[in-house]
Amino acid sequence: MTLVSNKSTLTASHLAQRNLLSCAPDTPLCTAAQLIRNNKTSSILIEEDGRTVGIWTEADCAKLSFEQQDYFDCPIREFMSSPVLTIKADTPLQKIVMTFYRHRVRHLLVVDEEEQAIGIVNQTDVIKKQGIEHYLQLRKIKDNYNSRVPVVSGQLPVSKIAEAMAEYKSSSALVKDEQSGEYGIITERDLLHILAEKHRDRDAWFYAAHPLVTIHDEDTLHQAYITIKQNNIRHLVVTNSLSEIVGILSLQHILSDIEIAYVQKLETILTERDDALRESKKSLYFAEKIIEASLDSIMVTDAGGKILSVNSAFTKLTGYSEEEAIGQPASLLSSGRHDEAFYKAMWGDIAKKRMWQGEIWNKKKNGDIYPEWLTIVQIDQDDESEHLFAAIFSDITDRKVSENKIHALAFFDDLTGLPNRRLFNDRFEIALSTAHRNHQQAAVLFLDLDRFKQINDSLGHKVGDELLKAVSNRLNASVKEGDTVSRFGGDEFVILLTEMDCVNDVVSVVERISKVLSQPYDLESKKLHVTPSIGVAIYPDDGEDTDTLLKHADIAMYKAKEGGRNSYQLYTAEMNVVAMDRLLTQNYLRSALQQDELELFYQLQFDSISGQVVGIEALLRWNHPELGYVSPAYFIPMAEEIGIIVDIDRWVLRQACRQRKLWQQQGLEDVRISVNISALHFRHDLIKSIQLALKETGLDPRLLTLEVTEGCLIEDIEQASKTLTRANELGIKNSIDDFGTGFSALSYLTQLPFDTLKIDASFVRKLPFDQQECQIVATIIAMAQGLNLGIVAEGVETREQVDFLTKKGCSIMQGYLYCKPANADNISTQLLELYGTGSVNSAEVSLSAGHLAEI
Repeated sequence: MTLVSNKSTLTASHLAQRNLLSCAPDTPLCTAAQLIRNNKTSSILIEEDGRTVGIWTEADCAKLSFEQQDYFDCPIREFMSSPVLTIKADTPLQKIVMTFYRHRVRHLLVVDEEEQAIGIVNQTDVIKKQGIEHYLQLRKIKDNYNSRVPVVSGQLPVSKIAEAMAEYKSSSALVKDEQSGEYGIITERDLLHILAEKHRDRDAWFYAAHPLVTIHDEDTLHQAYITIKQNNIRHLVVTNSLSEIVGILSLQHILSDIEIAYVQKLETILTERDDALRESKKSLYFAEKIIEASLDSIMVTDAGGKILSVNSAFTKLTGYSEEEAIGQPASLLSSGRHDEAFYKAMWGDIAKKRMWQGEIWNKKKNGDIYPEWLTIVQIDQDDESEHLFAAIFSDITDRKVSENKIHALAFFDDLTGLPNRRLFNDRFEIALSTAHRNHQQAAVLFLDLDRFKQINDSLGHKVGDELLKAVSNRLNASVKEGDTVSRFGGDEFVILLTEMDCVNDVVSVVERISKVLSQPYDLESKKLHVTPSIGVAIYPDDGEDTDTLLKHADIAMYKAKEGGRNSYQLYTAEMNVVAMDRLLTQNYLRSALQQDELELFYQLQFDSISGQVVGIEALLRWNHPELGYVSPAYFIPMAEEIGIIVDIDRWVLRQACRQRKLWQQQGLEDVRISVNISALHFRHDLIKSIQLALKETGLDPRLLTLEVTEGCLIEDIEQASKTLTRANELGIKNSIDDFGTGFSALSYLTQLPFDTLKIDASFVRKLPFDQQECQIVATIIAMAQGLNLGIVAEGVETREQVDFLTKKGCSIMQGYLYCKPANADNISTQLLELYGTGSVNSAEVSLSAGHLAEI
């Protein structure tokens, strides 16, 4: 720390790094990068005719295009930031920090009275001088890391990495090696080194740093800061309790976290410091050393422990005035809770390291004992007389009270009374140790209730809470004493099974739980049915620690849901690969619209009696350059999960209306296009989206039909009713898709303005050989006829199905028997072959845009 004996505060002149790195404006970009790398700094100034005209930093690397080789030799003037933000040499520390905060920059050029550059101030160095350890102890990583980090394939060129980092505004990117499945990291500094070397021919994995240095999201920023310093890096990969990668924490995140708190307290602390410094030249020296080290209460003692000075924060905290404290021994504050051995160890550390830091109990003037975070620093004087000690401390009572309350209340779930995650993890650790010692197996079950959200939303949270309590009781009754049933939140339950001798023992319990939970529940005069999806991981086969086993059980549970719900899955190693691939696919999907990777296919519908084409259904397709065609059943739920399905819906609306308008211009008259909408679109002004699409394409609203699934209705039937009624008022018709596969479908037919009903392919598939399916389909057709609704059968593949459906009164068919899906050009060709240049009068063309799981 710089010694300042004649100033009331540190200035830019004292903090500035004097060895400025500079180059001319015509210096090639790669040469500038080499200079930064060789000098182990992060920025370079651009000077012309003795003036600083710009600055370029390693953070600017992510803004560059790495595709063109000659780009590396372009002059630095094309990439520099200009003008450079400057401060005077006598600018005080307070104003320096405020300037960093307000302008969101990391470097400030220090100039003299003649505006000549004399040094540069780095944000990192300034913040690190302020005694950050205490603040970092109080902050969790999970509140500060960057969760929006690009994940890219290791086979991609470096240029794609830079593009992804620029798009995500991230200083780093995760890189996946497609062969090993391992992950690495590329940062701005790596891009700088690539630029300096002037080569970019290798793929991203060649440049990625691996293996990753990781840290848990429940750790503190202080632990992260220590890990960063120990490993001499600036980025840590953050993982959650399941050892899943959830984001990246950079040194910049840590520094930014304390910046706000620093700015809020700095002005008050500096004012107190100025008051203290006016006392005497010696007090000036002491106060500067103390204020620069901490933003908290301050007490200075001599080598014998006599108090020499205190600040106003000390007075406010302890209750002792300055007059009462000065001259007294420091033991004035002793609480009596620490023994002689504690203080002996503390002063031993100070003798060796010249400082000590930790938690201690002290006493106020009124006798109250309180916990504080204390830093003691040894100060050597200029005249080589005896050294002094500065104690910097703050009251952490509120933090301790909160911790104690949390600790007291945090082991059981308030609603169900079951152990929560913390208590479960404690028991899990003990169970694993016991299983290891006794050479037994243990199992963890991750259980999720199928479609619980639908029940909770439609019947109310009160019924949902009662259902969770009933499920908890049944689970407790299904396991033996010594096993643990816990609730992690929502409808997620985790069960620990101990003393298992073989896998069959585990399966037996799982099947018993599944059977018990599937029995009806009588709640609030309602009989409810709910089923579980269960994932199972077994110790030691599927993992030897709690995080790994929980992660694997969770992955297996999602596999059970994908398999149709109301089932269980035992974990396999292949599932983990699938989970990581899913994360990569989500990143690809976010850019699918912008990359023009989505397209529409179409499938003709026929009247089985007349043989005429009476409709066309459009199917959404995603053709990724690396993944190929991705199944809609996979990527559409994913689009809903990551929040981009409404944008996709709007795109499909425009494309469908545009294609319909084109077919009209080619002679196809009186044909309706039906667009299947995601349930989420009902919450985002669906009518406005439709009106914009119609206006943009010039399509008559009477040629449009909305096609919705029952999932669109279960979320908010009142809102759905308003939206569909408004659509009718505009001249648009409504159709219900996949009828019979949802929840309480019959009630929607009588309450909502539908014109057409589509029989789901799952009912058609077994016709006419399955008597039960025959009865169901016949009932659906009769019901639709009774309600005066049009009927379309999906998934028709055999002549026997056609005969059965036609006989029962459904003549509109769609399926592979008649036509396979094709793009618009191929469909246009088929229509031309069927009808020449004429039109298909009074036909109905249906388009499915958001729920196209059927291929």
